[in-house]
Amino acid sequence: MENKKETKILRFLYHTVPGRMVLKLLTAPLLSKIAGAYMDCGISKIHIKGFIQKAGIDMSEYEKQEYKNFNECFTRKILKEKRPVCQEADKLTAPCDGRLSAYHIGEDSTFEIKRSRYRVSDLIEGSETAPDYCGGVCLVFRLCVDNYHRYGYIDDGVILENRALKGRLHTVRPIAMERYPVFVQNSREYTVMETEHFGRIAQIEVGAMMIGKIVNHKHSGAVKRGEEKGMFLYGGSTIVVLLEKDRAVLPRQLFETTQKGMETPVKYGQALNP
Repeated sequence: MENKKETKILRFLYHTVPGRMVLKLLTAPLLSKIAGAYMDCGISKIHIKGFIQKAGIDMSEYEKQEYKNFNECFTRKILKEKRPVCQEADKLTAPCDGRLSAYHIGEDSTFEIKRSRYRVSDLIEGSETAPDYCGGVCLVFRLCVDNYHRYGYIDDGVILENRALKGRLHTVRPIAMERYPVFVQNSREYTVMETEHFGRIAQIEVGAMMIGKIVNHKHSGAVKRGEEKGMFLYGGSTIVVLLEKDRAVLPRQLFETTQKGMETPVKYGQALNP
């Protein structure tokens, strides 16, 4: 959940010289590994009740279980009927719960998010199978701590390539993107897939501050629409989907909302196009 106090702290970290000195330590992967290890230990259970209350999470929507640590609660599995996955062939589905922004990828394979310019080649650094996505679409799904943190595949297909890239771990909130190209500096893992209905897509999971691990279940082979791809451990995080030109017709309103600086709430399995 976002609040004024947290925004004030982030503004200090990202927009002042002393804050950026502290930020260098906070965004180091080692610190997130330490935090992640704590969230995996039994004592971390003391945070579960307060987290659920503060985030306003309706636990009746999730499978019942006794959580052994905080991360087991954070990666809780939702009841299948609460996230029905659209199976219409021409419908592009959301890979996760989150707040969606949509961008057109320029002919030079760049796009701009919160005054930071991104090149597709930087997002999927070293890829041997991805197209350049010129004229295509970039979809950015920002997950907040109260969102469901498991994610899935958007279509039937075959994994061509999977690669993890080490980096730092900035917060993925817009305030950080005003100063740093977060999606190419952060630790991330990308998967290039040949899909049945939307061509060759790239799906990129981006870690964030205090994210100890991105867990993907498969690194090769066939996948099905709506099948669980993986999960993020504690923190906010982001999923980026790259689409080739003319592979999916998305509503104009989605891009207009993004241009106004707003995000569109979506849920795992939801159809994004009419």
